[in-house]
Amino acid sequence: MNLFPDADREVILTARNVDELIDALNRRWPGMRERICDSRPAVRRHINVFVAGRRANLQTPVVQGSRVHILTAISGG
Repeated sequence: MNLFPDADREVILTARNVDELIDALNRRWPGMRERICDSRPAVRRHINVFVAGRRANLQTPVVQGSRVHILTAISGG
């Protein structure tokens, strides 16, 4: 199921940290923040955020030119 069928796979955004980046995504596609973050707020357990190839949390800085990947975890056996 594609929860955000109109969402681009790649976007260019300006943000100081992951939290601001998720806010920017949520402005474009309302409801996205709730899918990525829980109520604490923190990145949900089964979502992985990477900034420049390193695991990140909401406070992780995003410097200009950084690539940020938001991925759902895949589990099973």
